Amino acid sequence: MSLRKNEIELLSPAKTVEIGREAILHGADAVYIGGPSFGARHNASNEVSEIAKLVEFAHRYHARIFVTLNTILHDTELEPAQKLIHQFYDAGVDALIVQDMGIMELDIPPIQIHASTQCDIRTPAKAHFLGASGFSQLVLARELTLEQIKAIKAQTETPLEYFVHGALCVAFSGQCYISHAKDGRSANRGDCSQACRLPYTLSDNQGRVVAYDKHLLSMKDNDQSANLEALLDAGIQSLKIEGRYKDMGYVKNITAHYRLLLDEILERRPEFYRASSGHTQIAFTPNVDKTFHRGHTSYFANGRLDNIGAFDSPKFVGLHIGYVTRLGPDWFELETNEDLANGDGLNYMHKREVVGVQANTVEKKSTNENGTIWRVHPNEKMAEFVSLKIGMSVHRNRDQQWEMALTKKSADRKLGLWMKLSEYELEQTRGLQLELSDADGINTVTRIDLALEPAQQAEKAEASLRDALSKLGNTMFYVEQIDLQLSQPWFVPSSQMNALRRDAIAQHELERVRQWKRPLREAAEEPLVPYPETTLSYLANVYNHKASAFYKKHGVQLIAAAYESHEEAGEVPLMITKHCLRFSFNLCPKQAKGVTGVQGQVKAEPMTLVNGDEKFTLRFDCKPCEMHVMGSMKPHILKSPPPTTVVSPLVFHKTRPQ
Repeated sequence: MSLRKNEIELLSPAKTVEIGREAILHGADAVYIGGPSFGARHNASNEVSEIAKLVEFAHRYHARIFVTLNTILHDTELEPAQKLIHQFYDAGVDALIVQDMGIMELDIPPIQIHASTQCDIRTPAKAHFLGASGFSQLVLARELTLEQIKAIKAQTETPLEYFVHGALCVAFSGQCYISHAKDGRSANRGDCSQACRLPYTLSDNQGRVVAYDKHLLSMKDNDQSANLEALLDAGIQSLKIEGRYKDMGYVKNITAHYRLLLDEILERRPEFYRASSGHTQIAFTPNVDKTFHRGHTSYFANGRLDNIGAFDSPKFVGLHIGYVTRLGPDWFELETNEDLANGDGLNYMHKREVVGVQANTVEKKSTNENGTIWRVHPNEKMAEFVSLKIGMSVHRNRDQQWEMALTKKSADRKLGLWMKLSEYELEQTRGLQLELSDADGINTVTRIDLALEPAQQAEKAEASLRDALSKLGNTMFYVEQIDLQLSQPWFVPSSQMNALRRDAIAQHELERVRQWKRPLREAAEEPLVPYPETTLSYLANVYNHKASAFYKKHGVQLIAAAYESHEEAGEVPLMITKHCLRFSFNLCPKQAKGVTGVQGQVKAEPMTLVNGDEKFTLRFDCKPCEMHVMGSMKPHILKSPPPTTVVSPLVFHKTRPQ
């Protein structure tokens, strides 16, 4: 396995290798990043040679690098994917995050395989199966409660991973086809058009409008800050931050935020310990409200909530800072308790739209008991803001001073060293040797040949030696202890001591990388564990013959082809989600239970969602508490031919893949 029992990992995203390095410096124990292809994020790809550099940097801290290879694959893509996996392994990558079970049937090196959240792991049976089939880490569905996580942990020894922060897909991951239905772009192929962020009008079964032109499928952003300790107690070992499209400032800020929260828990709870090495020093105060978010929600971790949606806007509105007090020909004034800066991004709501205002220059005009009056000169002409009125609430979604601070060095990560300086004598040579030891038990010895001369001033010579050894500067180390085990005080030129220290540090860094033991993938249990179901619908996303072979050898008898393999067909669920619009608008039968005069009148009847010419029927499955967005299948727009080996008809079963 990858993580040992009670070993806790903070897992950060990286759009680029540079962001990956900063994630590690800001406290990540592991980083996940996209390769050149098959990574489910078209605009977040990186060359293998660049990832290899990130791997070497990470392994100095015994941090891990995971590569996303989590699209479903055509038969024509299996061989290129296989070659790419060998390249990742040769580059030192620690694990792959995958969705397609066909990868398990390829001729690949013993690199660890992690089951992506797109594998839709919601039950103990599914988790147990994947762990027993060779997966080294399981990314659980975001919709699970703490109690459900505990139930899964009780059935598997495989380390569990859970998203703790970032954007939320409204559908169970891997179970959303609405982008394909609207635009012919497959989310499972890494080409989601984010149809869930569009405005919709919701009507009941009698055609009455319940909500008009709202972003009804857009969720607030996940924030489990308050649940971290409960998640650890439930059995989560890898705490994952979403955001492979996010910028450097976001990754620095959110990684540092969770590093500090986790360190406080680990300090109190010694039974838990950090998965990588070193101490992270944060040079700023993290603030989750300062970088992109659509509002915060703990989602379903503590049960169903009624305020998980970001219905008004899918954009980053930011923090409320004040109110408009005056309007001028090329300026407006607002009253606020916050300091403003040239370049701040401001906005206000007009009807259902967020109107952005770029502050070109700001002036502090006066101060009163309610705050400070600032005059804002926008980049744009004031005529473009005819909807801006006195008394309107103003938000800030870009704090220029904050963001500029994060473009500079904002964190460091150091590992403690125990240093022992002593003499050595070998045959014809003698001199000094410097032994370095760290908390991971790694030891190195570096020698320098010297003609040792007794020091005339013992105390000054000793102080000089200690001073030379302690100058670790911009290295990844700091001094825990210096031990001078010398037969007598020696005079050593500072140039030679500096050279000994530099060589010793370089050697120790290389030795840390050399001694990093990449865990290998465990073999599947024998005899093979059967899959929890014998029938798979299109929801299993079987898109190639290797994936079909994987399921067949695990006892599945009927396998429908993936959604992407089908031409026009009948109405099917295009999205399966735990988010329920009946619940959001107090129309849920469970909400009406026990309410006098209402019970029995509220039924889970279908509803309708409309966006432009697109119309979707909503059906409600109250037993598992799910909403199904229904629609017709449409051909997938791809130049590559679909696979020809998965021939079972499209089927939708009430008993979906577990």
